[in-house]
Amino acid sequence: MENLAGNFDLVLFLVLLAVGYGCGSLAERRHYASITQRETKLLNFQSMTIEPLLNKEQAQESFLVQGSAVISIDYFKRLLAILRNIFGGRIKAYESLVDRARREATLRLKEQALARGADMVVNLRLETSTIGNSANSKNRVGSVEAIAYGTAITLHKP
Repeated sequence: MENLAGNFDLVLFLVLLAVGYGCGSLAERRHYASITQRETKLLNFQSMTIEPLLNKEQAQESFLVQGSAVISIDYFKRLLAILRNIFGGRIKAYESLVDRARREATLRLKEQALARGADMVVNLRLETSTIGNSANSKNRVGSVEAIAYGTAITLHKP
């Protein structure tokens, strides 16, 4: 019992680490579930990185649409990623961070285009950047911003 009391700080740290990691993983799973559900709803909405061959009679209106998302990695996954940097290998926490940010930004772009009555988005582009206090430090990522932008087109209805 004395040994446990002597290591109370270490035990508390490990418990908080486990709880924080679990809560962060739960939040990430919920976000992925939300993304998947929204992607399923927007599955038939066309978005492409090229400009299709449309003549002036087919396109009624075109306008710029954009969606952006800033996603942060939780402290506990950041700690594990720092350890992974020491030993090398894939950093899955950062991979999922960038994936979630890009998918969320693309979904927001599509939702904006649909809200304005567009039939498709062409010339879709994605940009990502790191932001936050630790973004300028070597080998550290605080948050990731992803921005998706493109040209929404409304077609003439026959």
